[in-house]
Amino acid sequence: MRVSNVTVRRRLIIVLTVGVLLFSVIDIRLGFVQFWIGDWLTERAKNSWSRNIPFEPERGEILDRNGVPLATNISAPTVYVMPRQLENPSEAAGQLATTLGVSEKKMYEYMTKNSSIVKINEARKISHEKAREIQSLELKGVYIAEDSKRHYPNGSYLSHVLGFAGIDNQGLMGLELYYDEELKGEKGSLQPYITAKGQPMQNLSADYDPPEDGLNLKLTIDSKVQTIINRELDIAEAKYNPDGLIAIAMDPKTGEILGMDSRPNFDPANFREVPQEIYNRNLPVWSTYEPGSTFKIITLAAALEEKEVDLQKEEFNDSGSVKVGGATLHCWKRGGHGHQSFLEVVQNSCNPGFVELGERLGKERLFNYIKDFGFGQKTGIDLQGEGKGILFNIDRVGPVEQATTAFGQGVSVTPIQQVAAVAAAVNGGNLYTPYIAKEFIDPTTGKVVSRNTPQLKRRVISEETSKQVRHALESVVALGTGKNAFVEGYRVGGKTGTAQKVKDGKYMENNHIVSFIGFAPADDPQIVIYVAVDNPKGTLQFGGIVAAPIVGSIIGDSLRALEVEPRKGQIEKEARPYLDPVMVEVPNIIGLTKSEIAQQYYNFKLDLEGEGDVIIQQSPPSGEKVEEGSTIRALLGNSNKKKEETVE
Repeated sequence: MRVSNVTVRRRLIIVLTVGVLLFSVIDIRLGFVQFWIGDWLTERAKNSWSRNIPFEPERGEILDRNGVPLATNISAPTVYVMPRQLENPSEAAGQLATTLGVSEKKMYEYMTKNSSIVKINEARKISHEKAREIQSLELKGVYIAEDSKRHYPNGSYLSHVLGFAGIDNQGLMGLELYYDEELKGEKGSLQPYITAKGQPMQNLSADYDPPEDGLNLKLTIDSKVQTIINRELDIAEAKYNPDGLIAIAMDPKTGEILGMDSRPNFDPANFREVPQEIYNRNLPVWSTYEPGSTFKIITLAAALEEKEVDLQKEEFNDSGSVKVGGATLHCWKRGGHGHQSFLEVVQNSCNPGFVELGERLGKERLFNYIKDFGFGQKTGIDLQGEGKGILFNIDRVGPVEQATTAFGQGVSVTPIQQVAAVAAAVNGGNLYTPYIAKEFIDPTTGKVVSRNTPQLKRRVISEETSKQVRHALESVVALGTGKNAFVEGYRVGGKTGTAQKVKDGKYMENNHIVSFIGFAPADDPQIVIYVAVDNPKGTLQFGGIVAAPIVGSIIGDSLRALEVEPRKGQIEKEARPYLDPVMVEVPNIIGLTKSEIAQQYYNFKLDLEGEGDVIIQQSPPSGEKVEEGSTIRALLGNSNKKKEETVE
C-alpha cells in the first residue's frame, strides 16, 4: 500500500515537534538546575561530603568594676575521630588509649562507631602537652579541635556569687547561670570534605566558620572591698569556728553590691568535691532567719516618720521586762536600763522601749512600713535562689506578735533584704533594687553593649527622718551597744543583732545568729556593711561582741581603700585620759547563764571554759578592783536553772 507524501510529511512534522519539545524540556530542566538551584544542590552535596568539627566559643570573662579578672578561660583542646578515615582502627585505638591512659577496649568502641564523627569523652578539654602527644602520632582520621575551659584565678574568692560552668561551658550556678545567654557565645565549626569512602576530597578545601565569643561581664564588685571582707571572714572563721558566716557590702545610694561572701565556701573549679548544699546555697540571698535587733532600725524609722517619738525629749523607764497580751517580754539586760531617753533606748537596744514604739504605731502602720522597706518580698537582685522571708499575716497579728516584730523576733528575713532596707533608712529614704551586674562588653571592640543602672523602687521615709535615723545609729556606735564597730576618724553608724535560732518550732539553747549592720560616713553614707556569724564558739554570742568589730574593721579599711576622706564632727566615744586607766569592780557572775551576763561585756572580756550553761567559778573573784577591759575567767557547769529567752 502506497503512502501519500502528505501523510509522510505529517508524520515527520509530528516526530520533529515531539523531538523539539523533548529537547526543550531537557534544556529548560538543565537551565533550571544550572542557574536556579545549582548553588542549592552544591550546598546539599557539600553537606553530604562534609563533616562538622565544632569549635567552641570563648565564654565571656567576668571582671570586677575596675577590670580585675574574676572568671576567665584557658585553652583546652578536644579530640574527635572520623571512623571511616581510620586505616587501622585497632592500631589507632591502642595508640590513643596508651596516650590518654584509658581502656583500649573503650577506645576501640569509639573507633568503630557507625557515625561520621565521634567525640572522645576521655579526651575532652585536655592539656596542650597531651594534644601535642596525640598530634605526634599522626593518626589519619583523628582531629584536635580548639576548646576552652573555665578558669577561676582566685580559687574560692567570690565563689557563691560567680558560681561555675560545666564541662560544656554551660552556666550551672551563680552569675554563670543567671547570665548564661550573654556569656556563652555561639559555636563555630571546621568542615573538611570527605568522599563516600571517608577519604578527603583533594579539590575542596575545608570551610571554617569561626565561633562568636560571649560578652564580657563587668560587675559592681570592688575587689579591694571584697578582699577586705574575705580577710575578716577568714579571721572570724579561725577564731570562732562558726556554723556559717555572711557578709554583704553595698553602695546605699545606688544598690550596687561592692562585696559579698559567705562561709563555708568552695573552689568553683572543683565544685564536685564539696556537698551540694554548700555550693547550691548563696547564703546572703538565700538564708532566712530572725534578724534580731538590726530590725529595730525599721521600727525606729517608722516611728520617726510618723512623728510618734521625740528621741531627745521623751523618756522611757525600762524595768527589764514588759507584759503584753499575757506574755512577759524581757530586755536583754537583766534588771533593765532604768530611766532613759528614747535616744538611749536605741543606743542600749532596749526591747521594752521598742515594744512601746510598736504600740504607738499600731500593727497596720508598723507592717505597712515593714513591707514598704521590702520585707516579705524578693529584692530582685540578679542572683538565683533569692528567698522572700516570712512575715506574720496581718489578720493574725495580736499584741504579742506586734510587740515581738517591733524588736525583730518572730519574723524571718534575708540578709540582702536587711541591707537594702537599712540602705534606704540612711540614704535619704530611697529603696533601691540591689544589683551585681554592671556592664556587658564586646570582647573584640571593648565597647559597652548594655549597662545596668540604679533602679529606684520607692521613697519610704523623708530625708529629715533619714537624717534622724543616721544620728541615732551613729550614737549607737559611739555610745551604745555598737561600740566595737567604732572607727577613729570616720563617722560610723550601725546596729547590733542577736537572735536565737529556731529548730522544729522551738528556740535552740546557746545557739544564736549574731549580726551587725553598719554604714559610713554617717553624714553622707558611701557604704553599708552587714555581717552575720552563725553560732560562734568559745565566746558570748552577742552581735556587739562578735559581729561589730568585724564590721568596724571592714568599714575602716574599705573607706580608706575607696579613698573616702575622714569626716569631722565625729561623736566622741567615751573620751578617757590615756594615762589614767579606769578601774572597775568585778561583778559576781557565779550562777548566771551566758545570756544573763550580757550586761558585763561593756567593761570586761570573758574567757569561758568547761561544759554547761551556768557559771560555777570565776577569777578574779567578785569585788576585786581591776582595770576596765580585763579578762574574767569563768568555768561553766550544768544547772537546771531555766534560761530566759531574750533578744539583743
